[in-house]
Amino acid sequence: MAVRAIRGATQIDADSRDLLLEATAELVREVLERNALSTDDLISVVLTATPDLTSEFPAYAARQAGLSDVPLLSATEIAVPGAMPRVIRLLAHVETDLPRSSVKHVYLRGAAALRTDLNH
Repeated sequence: MAVRAIRGATQIDADSRDLLLEATAELVREVLERNALSTDDLISVVLTATPDLTSEFPAYAARQAGLSDVPLLSATEIAVPGAMPRVIRLLAHVETDLPRSSVKHVYLRGAAALRTDLNH
């Protein structure tokens, strides 16, 4: 069993607590499903939000989405001029038998534009 890192991101239309909760839950769910993982496979998850998202902590949203016993951390992305707004990012550390080349990184909604090299 190896430790792998999985990246993901999503974008919401406005700084709304409900939108942030919904989009974060969707992102967590898609990362687990696309990589055939359960919450038991998660070591830890770091979630970030762009500085324009302040309505809720992304880690709280992940906790509400079922990551009840996984160490979580929320942080703010640096404010780079011209960066995509209203983005929630995820970095999950997992135990898996998947080779690195088979890990599926998940970019949803407008955040798919951040990784045009991936087949969404």
